[in-house]
Formats: sequence, C-alpha cells, structure tokens
Amino acid sequence: MARFFKTRLISWLITSLVLVGTGFGIYKIADAMIASQQEEFVHKHRLTHTVQRVPLRVTLNQQGTLESSENHEIICQVRGANIITSVIENGAYVKKGDLLLTLDSLYIDEQISERSKYAHWSRSAAEHWRATATKRQLAIQEYLEGRFVTEVMGKELELVVMESDLLSFNKILAFNTQQFEKGYASQDQVDSWRRRIDTHLVGLDLLKSDIEVLKVHTKKSEMARLEGQLKVAKAQFEASDERAEADASRRDRAVEEKEHCMVYAPKDGLVIHPRSASWKWAPDITEGGTVYKEQVLLLMPDLDKMQVNIGVAEEFVDDIQVGMKTLVTIPGRPPFEAKVSEVATISRPPIIGSGDIVRYDVIVALPKLENLKPGMSARLEIVMNEMEEVVTVPLAATVEIEDLTYCWVETATGAEQRLLKTEKGDDVSIVVTEGVRVGEKVVMNPLLYTKANKADDEVAEEGDSASGPGEAAL
Repeated sequence: MARFFKTRLISWLITSLVLVGTGFGIYKIADAMIASQQEEFVHKHRLTHTVQRVPLRVTLNQQGTLESSENHEIICQVRGANIITSVIENGAYVKKGDLLLTLDSLYIDEQISERSKYAHWSRSAAEHWRATATKRQLAIQEYLEGRFVTEVMGKELELVVMESDLLSFNKILAFNTQQFEKGYASQDQVDSWRRRIDTHLVGLDLLKSDIEVLKVHTKKSEMARLEGQLKVAKAQFEASDERAEADASRRDRAVEEKEHCMVYAPKDGLVIHPRSASWKWAPDITEGGTVYKEQVLLLMPDLDKMQVNIGVAEEFVDDIQVGMKTLVTIPGRPPFEAKVSEVATISRPPIIGSGDIVRYDVIVALPKLENLKPGMSARLEIVMNEMEEVVTVPLAATVEIEDLTYCWVETATGAEQRLLKTEKGDDVSIVVTEGVRVGEKVVMNPLLYTKANKADDEVAEEGDSASGPGEAAL
C-alpha cells in the first residue's frame, strides 16, 4: 500500500514538472514572437534623418503692426464732457489749417452769455465801491483840514471872548467895590458881580475842557469812524473787483474754449484716430462720441519715423539685444532689414483674458520707406544668433527623459539609443555637441522605441508574475 502511494506521488511530481516546462516554453515562444513583431513594426515605420553640419540661424518670429515713433497729439482743450459733432476720416491726408474735428458748443454759448452778465454786474458794483472809497478818502481830508480846524478855531475864539469878558467883569467888580466903600453902591451890586464872575469862570473852565476833548478824543473818534468807513469801501471794492475779474476770466475762458471747439490741422500730413495706434488705449473718436479735457483726439504721425512694437514673452526677452538684425515682411512688399531699437525692462500691464503670460515691449525701428502707414501689419523675424556650421538634429528626433535628451541612431545591428549634449537651436532643430557624428542617421519617430521599451518592460513584469507560481509549485 505504501509503495502504491509513493508511486502515485512520483507520477504526480513528474506530471507537474512537465506542465511547468511546457508553460515556460510557450512563454518564451510568445515573447520571441512579440519581440519579432515589434522589431518588424519599428523597422517598417522607421524614418531617418542624416546628421549634417549646417549653418543655423536662431530667430524669433512675431506678428505686429506699424506705428510712428513720433506722433503729434491733438488734445482736447475744452473742459468737461464734450460731444463730437464731426470728425475727419481716419487715415486722411490734410493740409495745414484744414478743419479736423468739431465739438458741440451750445453749452459754452450759454456759459458765455451767463458769465458776461455776471461780469457786468460785478464790475458795476466794483465801480460803485471805488467811487465810495474815493469819497470817504476825501471826507477824511475834509475833516482834518476843514471841519476839525473850524471847530477848534471856533472854540478857541469863544475862549478868547470869555477871557476878555472876564477881564471886563473883574474891572467892573473893582469899580463897584470902590463905590461901595465910598457909599455910592450897595452890597448887593458887589455880590451880584462876584457871582457873575464865578459863573463865568465855570463856563471858561468848561470851554477849555471842550477844546481839550475836541483836540484829543473827538478827533480820534471821528478819524476812526471815517477810516473805518474808508476800509469798508475799499474791501467792498476789492471783493467786487475780484468777483468781476473772476467772472470776466470765466467768460474769456469760455470764449477761448469755444474757439477750441473747432480743431484745425497744425501742419500737413496724415491724420489717424487714437484707436488705430496699437500703443494707445483710447475710445473711438466718432460723431456723437464723448470726449474730455486732456484726452487725445487725433494723431498726426511722422511717417519718416516708423516702427513696429511687439510683445515678447518673458522666456525670450533676455536673448534679444538692441541692434539685432531683423527681417521685416509687409504684405505686398519684398522683405527688408531693420534693427531692434529698444527692449523694455519693465513688463507690459496685464491684459484681461491673457492668463499669466508676461510680455515685454520690443521696438524695431524701420528705415525710411514710402507709403508706410500706421496700422499696417508686419511680420518680424529677429535674428538672435547666427552660427556658420554646427551639428544639428531635428527636435522631432529627440526625446527628453528625466531632463536628459536622447535620440536613436540607425546602426548595422539596429537602432541604438544615444545620450546627447545639446545647445539651444531654432524652432525645428537643436544643436548637438556630443552624442552623434556627421553622416549618422537618427530615427525621426523615436516614440516607437520608447513605446517598444515600455512594452518590453510590461512583458517582463508579466513574465516574472507568471513564473512565480511555477517556482512556488516546484
């Protein structure tokens, strides 16, 4: 019985080994068939490029529009919001003195009428107060040289008379006193003259006091009143005069602004609307449109100083230098050479909808040519580098893997993967310093090999997973 089970166990082990070997053989055959099919597919679809040493020109191609580097700006000189009633056609040639644009002047006419009325009223008040001030100035002179002197002289004359009367009264009193002593006059007569003299002395003192008050206090009081009235008159005159000047100035400014409602050409030349200049953000200048003071109405470009302004992405702007040769192509004209005249150091303001793209202004000055107009399209090819003879490989023949650049070179034994050392090229080629030689053929569809390698890796992983159970079984 034990021998029977032992025999059965050996038979089962042998059968298992046979099955495992058969499966492994089938896997190897399938692997070989897949590799053969892949190699046949790659060979069938392989395109190649022969490596050569060629001159290379690295350029930046960009589309732009023409503009003038010097534009005579015609600016609105009328305050507030103004409606355009007529405007010359964009791109018209004009002569000096031609009418270019008109603004509605109805409101200005009303301002001229209103300000003229106020100016006359204010001037009338100013003249009234001027005459009043002159009159009050004369009143001060009249008081000092006339009325005051007369009053003082009158009081002093009255004082002389009273002093003279006092002397007479004293003599009469002395005479009556002598007559009383002789018995020819009564005591009442003597006492009467004494009382009269005492009363006269009191009146004399009051008169002297009045003269003193008149010379000191009354004069100061009257002068203060007269000078105060003069100052009021002068202040009223100055206020009215300033108001009249202000109203006249507003009227004159309105008259001047009315003249600015008719805009004439300051010189001969081309006239364009601000919108047609790509470097200006301005509303359209059209009939019925609204413009404001200091707004640019029209432009008269200098056609002898034309340029193209383009926005260059941040990644390329460091490679562009002033003086670089540029090939300019304008529709309907043969290409011609120009030079980069300016490279901005500050980026353009962001434009809504442009995302996070940062651009810098690059200006290419054009030579003096005939019939160039702002707004014409131009294609620029800025030559950033020119190399006489370098080894190049098409960008399409290279693959970047973990920041390294590879290509596949056709050899007698098949495609061989190469690691390349490269430098910046143009839009279609890359400069190679190490990795390939002149005359070798690089594969133009390297993704076939990257896919084939990926498939090999996947098959190898599947093979490992397939052999695992067999080994465990064994």
